[in-house]
Amino acid sequence: MARKRMAAGVLIRDGADRVLWVEPTYKPVWEIPGGNVEADESPWDCAVREVVEEIGLHRPLGRLLVVDHVRPHGPMPEGVMFVFDGGTLEPSEVDGLVLDARELRSAALLSVADARALVTPRLADRMAAALAALHDGSTALCDDGVRVG
Repeated sequence: MARKRMAAGVLIRDGADRVLWVEPTYKPVWEIPGGNVEADESPWDCAVREVVEEIGLHRPLGRLLVVDHVRPHGPMPEGVMFVFDGGTLEPSEVDGLVLDARELRSAALLSVADARALVTPRLADRMAAALAALHDGSTALCDDGVRVG
């Protein structure tokens, strides 16, 4: 049977729809809190685990916002990425996040437009789709970050 990699991330934002982005120590582009789904782990359990591990935030997970089919890129095989609603943070709460120093250098609230220079185009598109889905009550289906259908 075919195998696909899976990852789950969480859209955490402020009242102005600025997204919480994190700066990894191990690669040059920023991400959202999240990571790879482990063996025998659901995407939603992965999302909760990664938020706790990466930024020390304990909170219930909201609804599924995005399912993104990601085509192979370089050494990375195709995969399926999930984005869940992580609710809102006050800008003052960002400074109180407990970042895992082995994985993250910093965190910031930025609009998707402002973050485009820091993230992959695919992730920026995925997060724009996540915000749209959040506001229109849908779940966005994406192909390499671009909403389809």
